[in-house]
Amino acid sequence: MTEHVRLGVNVDHVATVRNARDGDSPDPARIARLAIEAGADGVTAHLREDRRHIRDADVERLMALGAPLNFEMAATPEMLAIALRAKPHAACLVPEKREERTTEGGLDVVGQKGLVAPVVKELVAAGIRVSLFVEPDAEALDQAELMGAPVVELHTGSWCEAIATGEGARAEREFKRLADAAAYAAKLGLEVHAGHGLDYASAETIAGLPAVAELNIGHFLVGEALAIGFPEAVRTMKAAIARGRRRAAA
Repeated sequence: MTEHVRLGVNVDHVATVRNARDGDSPDPARIARLAIEAGADGVTAHLREDRRHIRDADVERLMALGAPLNFEMAATPEMLAIALRAKPHAACLVPEKREERTTEGGLDVVGQKGLVAPVVKELVAAGIRVSLFVEPDAEALDQAELMGAPVVELHTGSWCEAIATGEGARAEREFKRLADAAAYAAKLGLEVHAGHGLDYASAETIAGLPAVAELNIGHFLVGEALAIGFPEAVRTMKAAIARGRRRAAA
């Protein structure tokens, strides 16, 4: 177990607010810089096919910050070409549907292996660290390992939803799935990340799983920033993650 769990700050919904007025403010790159200065370990941004939040110019400006950029992308020729041109630190392959508000679940790496595997191969060959956003499922993890992706990001949305709706028994089951999947992925030699729907409390809890190396969080931090400011939201999240890790190590 590493002492430190990294925090990647997703700035997609900073861009959502900006695009509501079709202007230049708030600027995702400026917020990303504030997050890094407050202690975030990297930045995450999802360039969607319909450009509903992050734009192509945002990717260029985020790369220019010099901080690690985790480029969330669909496994499409268009996004592959952009990733190969931009050369981000990491690329996380995620499912994408036009009608969804946000990413709704893990990538079907088993059913779509013929589509995903070639993209993984090209990204790895380009020196980009590839992550697959998957459900906490052993078959998906086996397929990720076979594809040669060094990292998996476990979808925490079902667990967080169960917590939010007060479904205690379901929340316990979902957390066990996450814990078992994280341990199994580590046995396969995969680096384990997690994200979707996390807040201070759930981030603190999941940071206690020994295999988890990074959490990627966006929407909650953007909401908190409206009340306490982005730097303070990032610092508070970092403190919560650190508490969870210390408790696990005790």
